[in-house]
Amino acid sequence: MNRRALLGLAATGALAPFAAPRIATAQAAAWPSRGPIRLVAQFPPGGLVDTVSRLMAPVMTQALGQNVVVENRAGAGGVIGTDYVAKQPADGYTLLVSHASVHVFSTATMPTLPFHPISDFTHMGLLVEAPNVLLVRAQSPFRTLDEYIAAARARPVRFGSSGIGSAPHLLGAMLSSEASAPNLDHVPYRGSAPAMQDLMANQIESMIDPITTNVQLMRDGVLRALAVSSPQRLPAFPNVPTFAELGFRKLTSAQWLGLSGPRNLPQPVVERLTALIPSLLTRPELVARFEELQTLPRNPSLYGADFTALIQQQINDWSAVARQFNIVVT
Repeated sequence: MNRRALLGLAATGALAPFAAPRIATAQAAAWPSRGPIRLVAQFPPGGLVDTVSRLMAPVMTQALGQNVVVENRAGAGGVIGTDYVAKQPADGYTLLVSHASVHVFSTATMPTLPFHPISDFTHMGLLVEAPNVLLVRAQSPFRTLDEYIAAARARPVRFGSSGIGSAPHLLGAMLSSEASAPNLDHVPYRGSAPAMQDLMANQIESMIDPITTNVQLMRDGVLRALAVSSPQRLPAFPNVPTFAELGFRKLTSAQWLGLSGPRNLPQPVVERLTALIPSLLTRPELVARFEELQTLPRNPSLYGADFTALIQQQINDWSAVARQFNIVVT
């Protein structure tokens, strides 16, 4: 086609379909050209997701040159905020600190969700992981996991969790089965805080919960951890054995947090955010806070397709556990 013909087509607008991708690519490459960028935390203020989000936001603001603000959209165990992000424009201005409790455990235990945990998101990378711990009061007669299991074989022993279908609930069901302790009874609560209140009041004998919100009580000697679900012992608590070393290898898990966005984020946006994650995880002030919370980055971390594959594998694994023990959230 000669130059005169091309100019004629341009004048009539016939070249618009061919120009659009170039314009879109240029706009994506310029991201972020405005602010604020919203970082959605799908749980209330004060929890792990909110804490990590607020640690990350100022560092992201500095790195991206645009204001990054944390927006709490809590409800339905994190489903409301997660669904909100799934339905936002794929422009890089609404992001999610994704959480295994929603993307994995809600998917495994809820018959229907308003989003697909894989295809409705762009999963950029894993941030940190928090193992679960089996906790008793310092005054508890149970000093070891063996003593705890022996009691649960002989009489009812109750463990609290943050709710039906939560990671602690599924871990407790697995422990009961693997240890042949049929009297290990689950007591669900509407969150970790009321479960902890009943544990401290001796209304229940034990609790399974992410370590993050319990670190200080463990350090102060108020709570005793009988086992942790991490692959290795935690450096901050070297005397707490892992479930795996005590013979329960299937009880090795952690609740991860990741950085995700709506599906079909432009590739330049994905590349820039993915490249930002390693610097977030190595900033001294963030590393110190992660260590304090015992919520640590995986080494090496997982990005893009590898992170997405981890989510899918965990969905498959925990869905099988939920079916095995008939755990359904309605």
